Parts: sequence; C-alpha cells; structure tokens
Amino acid sequence: MGIILYNIKIEGVKMYGAILGDIVGSPYEFDAIDTTDFPLLGDDSMFTDDSVMTIAVAEVLIEAGKNPDEKKVKKALIKSFKKWGARYPFAGYGGKFHHWLFSDMTEPYGSYGNGSAMRVSAAGWLYDTMEMTRRVARWTAEITHNHPLGIDGAEATAAAIFMARNGSSKQEIRDYIKEEFDYNLDRTCDQIRPDYEFDETCQGTVPEAIVAFLDSRDYEDSIRLAVSLGGDADTQACITGGIAEAFYGMPPRLMAKCRDYLMPDMVDVLERFDKAIGR
Repeated sequence: MGIILYNIKIEGVKMYGAILGDIVGSPYEFDAIDTTDFPLLGDDSMFTDDSVMTIAVAEVLIEAGKNPDEKKVKKALIKSFKKWGARYPFAGYGGKFHHWLFSDMTEPYGSYGNGSAMRVSAAGWLYDTMEMTRRVARWTAEITHNHPLGIDGAEATAAAIFMARNGSSKQEIRDYIKEEFDYNLDRTCDQIRPDYEFDETCQGTVPEAIVAFLDSRDYEDSIRLAVSLGGDADTQACITGGIAEAFYGMPPRLMAKCRDYLMPDMVDVLERFDKAIGR
C-alpha cells in the first residue's frame, strides 16, 4: 500500500508524548479503571520502565545518526539498556526482561511482550522513510523481543508515529497498520473496554493502544482513552501517547508537567533528541 507523505517540518518536538502517557497510566497498571474521568497527574504518578527504556533507545539512535549500522546499533542498545536499567533498577521491569537486564545475558530470549512497542517511539521520529523507520524499529526489538509478534509490535508503533508526523490521516494510518500487521482496528474503545483484560503481549496491547489514538479528539483525550481500557495501562498510554503527539502535537503545559516527573539525565536526552530532529 502506498503512503501519502507531506514532508511537514516539525519544530520543538521533544518526544514527551510517549513518556507522559507512561506517567499518566502508572497508577492504573494494576488498578484498572473504566472511565476517562480521572486525575491526569498526581502524587502517585511516576515514570516506569517504559520511560526509562524509551530514553535508552533514544540516546542510542541520536548517536547513530541518519544512516545507522545494524551491528553497532544493536551493540549500543544492549549497553544502553543495561546502563539505564542500573540507574533505575526499581522502575518495574517485566520478569524475563529484568533477568536479562541485570545478568550477563546479551542474547534475545524470544519475547513477544509489549516492551518492544513501548520503547520504540524514537524510531518513529528520526528517519525520512518508512523503510528505515521500520528497519530500525525491528533492530530495537530484536535484541530482546525477537519473536515475530514482538517485532511486529515495535514496527507497527513506529510506523504509526512516522505516518502521523508526516501528515497521514487517521484512515490512512488505520489502513496501513491493518494491511501490514493484520491488527483488528475496526473496534472502538467502547467496544473493547467491557471484556478487555490485562495483557502484556504486543498482540494484546498494541492494537488497543492504536484504537485509543484513532478514537481520540486530541492528545490528552487519547491517553485518557488508553488508560480507560484497563489492561497494562501505563504501556498502552505510552504507545498511544507517542502516536498522538506525532498527530496532534502536545500542549506546552503538559510538556512542562512531564518534565516535573523526570530526572535531569532523562531531560538531557530529550533535549538532545529535540535538537537531533530539528529540520
């Protein structure tokens, strides 16, 4: 399927959309709600492993430049994941990833968990073609989540961000993702919500997160919808938020609030990322 691109110049984007989604969803990861009427941020809101690993990927891809080398990127990602994991060891990593992160392991372990999708947003912003976007997204998944479904989750998320920032319509994004990844995007949040349960897989998280974006009116509405589905709320809102920021932009007040929940080393990477994508 062809993709219509409009070559839009993007200024001042700081990749906060995914990270704020994680922070907003964090109180509800194991305490599901079924409404969009909840405090957006509070004392119990915090960054989790989603934000930490998003930062880890962004730092590597900034340094890799526009024409990255696969072997170098993968080696650097392993190093970056373990470095950032050591800085923030209590961020809530999943069991198998936690074992990989804090051991001498460097080989992938066949995961199809949603960790590959929640950390990939940088790949959606940095490259000029869909081919390169998906290729690098695949690399970021393969170092741990090398199951085909884990790779699909990363590629689908990055592809949606790429299309959103380049002016594609919601219908174009829906059609492309459906055709390329065979995700069911013909539901609404209201149809998903009643029977949806906690699911840490890509195939049980990424389609729902994309639907939350497709159903939304603006950035804030998108992450509220993602959280309201229940399930793995912080990861869903992280994935949704990354796509929604690319499509709608992000209100400066929310960007400022996001910074309040982050550590200085995280903000430093986001500032460098902003400079890296300045056209």
